[in-house]
Amino acid sequence: MFDRVNINEIDLESCQAHGGLGDILFARLLTSEEVQGPCNFVDVAVLPPGVSIGYHRHTSNEEEFYLVLSGSGEITRNGEKSRVVAGDLIRNPRGGSHGLINDGSEPLKIFVFELATSDEK
Repeated sequence: MFDRVNINEIDLESCQAHGGLGDILFARLLTSEEVQGPCNFVDVAVLPPGVSIGYHRHTSNEEEFYLVLSGSGEITRNGEKSRVVAGDLIRNPRGGSHGLINDGSEPLKIFVFELATSDEK
């Protein structure tokens, strides 16, 4: 059962995210098997300058959130672009499409969590 982790002390691995540009640095902090509740996963990711999480769609029973910890970038949600900066909490609604690019000069660090949702809402 998950209890505690310090996101500033974990090892990150390099991977491409949803067909995006370049490689992000990433760690999965927990999965649904490690919590009691409707959380699918919790991640931390760092997007170096020029790197992106590719535009992708989640299913109708997944809702994802990005919390921008540092840096800035541009998010595209359902075709609409907007700026994101440290402190922003962004909702990627169930069934929605989204992608994120670090178009700045500093690393963009995000905390990502995905919830399992009911189709009844």
